Amino acid sequence: MIVPLMDAVADTCGGKAAALGALLRAGVPVPDGFVVPFAAYLAAVRDLDREPDDLGAVRRAVEARPLDATLVDALGRGLGRLGDAPVAVRSSAAGEDTGRASAAGQHESFLAVRGAARVADAVRGCWASLLSPRAAAYRDATGPPAGLAMAVIVQRHLDAEVSGVMFTPADPGDAIRIEASWGLGPSVVGGTVTPDAYLVAGDGTVTRTAGDKRTRLDRHGARLVVSDLPEQDRRRPAIDDTTAARLAGLGGEIAAVLGGAQDIEWAIVEDRVWALQARPVTAAPPPKAPVATIPTETTAAHEAAAATLAGTPGSHGTVTGTARIVRGPGDFARVHPGDILVCPFTDPAWTPLLRIAAGVVTETGGVLSHAAIVAREQAIPAVLGIRGATSRLHDGTPVTIDGTTGTVTPTGA
Repeated sequence: MIVPLMDAVADTCGGKAAALGALLRAGVPVPDGFVVPFAAYLAAVRDLDREPDDLGAVRRAVEARPLDATLVDALGRGLGRLGDAPVAVRSSAAGEDTGRASAAGQHESFLAVRGAARVADAVRGCWASLLSPRAAAYRDATGPPAGLAMAVIVQRHLDAEVSGVMFTPADPGDAIRIEASWGLGPSVVGGTVTPDAYLVAGDGTVTRTAGDKRTRLDRHGARLVVSDLPEQDRRRPAIDDTTAARLAGLGGEIAAVLGGAQDIEWAIVEDRVWALQARPVTAAPPPKAPVATIPTETTAAHEAAAATLAGTPGSHGTVTGTARIVRGPGDFARVHPGDILVCPFTDPAWTPLLRIAAGVVTETGGVLSHAAIVAREQAIPAVLGIRGATSRLHDGTPVTIDGTTGTVTPTGA
């Protein structure tokens, strides 16, 4: 009923679990765990109507259906082997974490879960997320896998002091990109902070840009708690250059095991570096580019220079459209095809908006966040980390964004 994580393979457990299994077999530090394979999901939904036009009803039925008693018993035994510690429960869907489609952030993950009953609830939550509107919209945009199936990874939860994402390059001679922030990883992958950014060159040289890290996420018992960071920690580097070099070394090791450029989630606990996930890089981010210099000979040029906002290049391309300020789901209906989505950050639930928006501007987030990855996969220009963008840009006015240089300019300013 369950498979040790070290034994996971893609055909039965999905690409995410298979990659972690390969890393464990190679001796890479990965939190131990087990997998609820595709077979358990397929058995649970066998008698349900899975027609694409009624995914909502199927999702609700999956959420409400108790797990088979044999599977719940297997979960309890698996948790016992992990010491009954808190665990992370994460998706490993068919077609997820492949070289063609990452499905970054499209399915549910649950942290700080403890006990067989709560893990069973989280497993159902992962299964149901395969049928969510955002996952369906993502599959429509990237092409569906051969079949819908969801395996679920259950791993020992790590109370990370620092965490983040790392991209290894397609050319081993190019720099490794790292983003880091305090606390648990969802702050970085979810784009709710602007993380520190590091480039580690092939000769070991580290280039660092401090992010404005205003919050952190931590486990308090069975809860995840967001707290404000003290002023002195917001721009204090989350890792030093030596640690960045250690991470780059781990990234090179993972790339050698799995082959090709890798998108790696990592965490540091008591100075030990762990790999939490690794998948192929589906779309490389733009290089960090300087803001274009605007001539200053004329008053109009001065005004344009003042109006241009600079952020982090997130996804290649230039586009002009109507700025649409979106602060939450209540604003979704206001977004029209061709609009420029301007938001505090993009939650994965906002994926359907990326089907119609022409570009994305965020106030926080890094180039390795889930939203930036999905924007690149869908060839939508994106500029990230422009503080105050939702107030500095005006709803309904035309703007031009350049996702390659990281600039946003109100048209005609």
